[in-house]
Amino acid sequence: MAFKKKEECPKPPAWLTSFSDLMSLLLTFFILLYAMSTLEIPALEKFLSYFRKNPEFYPKRTSVVEPITHPKDYAVKIKKKISRVLPPWAYQIVVSEEYLKLRIFDKIFFENGDYKLTPKGIQTLEKIAPSLIEIEERISSVRIEGHVSPTVEVKNPLIKDRWELSGRRSTEVLRYLKNRGFPHTKLTAVAYGDTRPLYRWRQNILMERNNRVEIVIYFKKENGVSEGKR
Repeated sequence: MAFKKKEECPKPPAWLTSFSDLMSLLLTFFILLYAMSTLEIPALEKFLSYFRKNPEFYPKRTSVVEPITHPKDYAVKIKKKISRVLPPWAYQIVVSEEYLKLRIFDKIFFENGDYKLTPKGIQTLEKIAPSLIEIEERISSVRIEGHVSPTVEVKNPLIKDRWELSGRRSTEVLRYLKNRGFPHTKLTAVAYGDTRPLYRWRQNILMERNNRVEIVIYFKKENGVSEGKR
């Protein structure tokens, strides 16, 4: 007489699979919304402080005579200019009290697996360069950081690895800004390779956004001394 083996765990209902897929898609959607947003670090820190037991931390505010001196005000101006060239998902702006960070993702900025600027990339820098030159005396330095994803394929045979690719990309942007007239003494190019990813979750769309160039604009303090680079 044959006995049917008892199931150790009952099968989940069919609707649960669809529900799980929906939750994953919603999570990806909200992460993308966050990735395309403009971040103001002091405002975020102040908001998070309300959820602490002793919300004693509040970012220091300094009086600014000229509005453009504040990174937030400059972020509004630069966003208006590059939004005419790039779609919202192609860039991200991060603002703090000391600097403005402009992230530009390489899917539209560089040729695939290479460091050559695309026509869109050139158009974007054409918008950025005059804006930097216009307030050059208020800028202490501009650091251009190259980043690549661990999954990117280097397609240029003259480039050895991802680290060199990230360096070539940041240098390409630096050279363009220099040729457009921004003082080279205030420009620095940095290569991080794949050591500083924005997203570590193994999702194709998010992993692609780790390929980026970040233009970090440091503003002078009111007394003329620059904030330390962070």
